[in-house]
Amino acid sequence: MTTTDTLPRRTRKTIPHHRRLTLAVMCLAAFIIQLDVTIVNIALPRIQSGLGLAAGTLLWVVSAYALSLAAFVPVAGALGDRFGHRPVFLVGVGVFVAGSAACALARDGVELVVARAIQGAGGASMLALTLSIIATAFPARSRARAISTWAAVGGTGFGVGPVAGGLLLSTAGWSVVFWVNVPVGLLVLAGATVTVPRSRRSEHPLDRLGAVLCAVGLVAVTYGLSRSGGHPWTAPSVAGPLLLGLVALGCFAGWERRAAHPMAPPALVRMPGFAAAATVYLMAYAAFGGILYFATLFCQDVAGWSVLRTGLSWLFMNIPFLGMAQFGGAVRERFGARTLVAGGCLLAGFGAALLTLASTPGPWAVVAVAFVLSGAGFGAFVPVLTHVAMGAVPPPLTGIASGLLNTARQVGTAVGLALLGYVAADRTLAAWRRHTSPGTAGQGADVVAGRVSSVGRTLGPAYHQAAVTSFEQGFHWAVGVGAGLLAAGALVAWRTFPRRDGGARG
Repeated sequence: MTTTDTLPRRTRKTIPHHRRLTLAVMCLAAFIIQLDVTIVNIALPRIQSGLGLAAGTLLWVVSAYALSLAAFVPVAGALGDRFGHRPVFLVGVGVFVAGSAACALARDGVELVVARAIQGAGGASMLALTLSIIATAFPARSRARAISTWAAVGGTGFGVGPVAGGLLLSTAGWSVVFWVNVPVGLLVLAGATVTVPRSRRSEHPLDRLGAVLCAVGLVAVTYGLSRSGGHPWTAPSVAGPLLLGLVALGCFAGWERRAAHPMAPPALVRMPGFAAAATVYLMAYAAFGGILYFATLFCQDVAGWSVLRTGLSWLFMNIPFLGMAQFGGAVRERFGARTLVAGGCLLAGFGAALLTLASTPGPWAVVAVAFVLSGAGFGAFVPVLTHVAMGAVPPPLTGIASGLLNTARQVGTAVGLALLGYVAADRTLAAWRRHTSPGTAGQGADVVAGRVSSVGRTLGPAYHQAAVTSFEQGFHWAVGVGAGLLAAGALVAWRTFPRRDGGARG
């Protein structure tokens, strides 16, 4: 007689319902984390004027959250494996709610930056553990569909953020973008308390040195990459943090090979499927982060779209993402993970390549088609890629595996912004020099940032058109590089994933 046979009939019937509730709570948590990223970005101009922030302080409102995520995502995953996914997740939700309320109540820039760091620490626990909770709660036969739903709902939150932000900011002050997290976070907290099962705790001690080295390395690398947009790579503010981060990560890798109980066992990286999936994840989000950033600049600052219209345009990406994420499992069963991941990367890359045709006036149709194809491509491969990575990992390591996978996404986004930002700036400035006289070089930074209207007001209408043309050339180069990254991701998937199942060659 099996263990299942010994369960009362009533208990056996309620287990699937309980799993569905767990999935719903984890999807809501993923939704609010992704929503928070884009809804706050939409509110930045209002925050700057409301608190009287300097440009540098405003940058830290974004950076504090990103750096906190980078530091705590893998550590939160390891803590979940050590102390149990449920308690660490609940603490993370509580910290996120408290940080969101503190952001809304901030009276100056310092308070807001500190609160954003606290919010990021809580969000890191949620980001790292939603996936691991799903992976341990669902059996293999239903895990792929659960992960597809989780990815689809989380991705929808990313696209809803600008629309929700535009609507909320039209009727209330900037603090509303933080207050909206509080009731949703409390709902997640209550739901997780009831529905999330307890996971087995590890008896091994926490790898404290590994956690510190990993956090320092990721924060330093992320910070260095974020500074590269406005400074040369050789500048101390860029090269210094990057060097420190690489040294710390090198020490982390060396320590993990010698530690008795490593935070990220080296065997995890060598597991069939995990390393290949994480590599494609990093490359795909390097493309996605950079493309979305420059597409938003192009639509809003160059084409002159409103915040709400720009946000609504993202629905052309998110609706196909949601649809493909739900049907991707059936396609995977028929054609295999290799075909779906490689094909999805190529479809998303083709959508990105179409953006090289976008120009003013009238970019609406090109942007819409490009977003539809990119969204469908990402919806096809992201859930499958996530399932491949997590399916290769034994239950005791799902926390750190989820943390590392999300770290690949965060680092990939930072790398993409730096790489595509460098390409866009170089090509934009080269075009600006060709179209204008040497005396206008000082306006080049405004052109790179998309502030073409400011250039036109300062130098005159003729220079406004030169600024638009120059920005478009840099934008086209940047999205072209993004398309190349997605094509490279397709090649990695095709070479490393087997033909018919969800793993990858070791």
